[in-house]
Amino acid sequence: MQTYNFYGELAKPFFAPPAYVFGPVWAVLYILIIISFGVVFVLAFKKKLSWKIALPFILNLVFNVLYTPLMFGLKNVSLASLDILLVLYTLVWSMLVIYKHKKWIAYIQIPYLLWVLFATILQMSVWFLNK
Repeated sequence: MQTYNFYGELAKPFFAPPAYVFGPVWAVLYILIIISFGVVFVLAFKKKLSWKIALPFILNLVFNVLYTPLMFGLKNVSLASLDILLVLYTLVWSMLVIYKHKKWIAYIQIPYLLWVLFATILQMSVWFLNK
């Protein structure tokens, strides 16, 4: 309950969606992530794809998972802002490195990229409004 109070008490920009939007959006995105990242990891384990190509996918998962504890556990808007920038960076990196090997994996990341771009703008706006 305190987590929601924390976020609810933060100043947010006019374009911040209601909280109930995040769950369904992430549910769809996680399906796309599981499929595409899963293929990358299987190919890397089978040595059909270099682990250098899998690296940005691994880092993206790490940074993605860290966001919630940073933002809502530690209630640290600054660290969460840095983290979302790393999510964005590693996502773009992963799309670039996989493109020449498996174009469909890069394309399936487009909804994730669009959401992360929006989430980054939102997070940076929250950070700016609450510093």
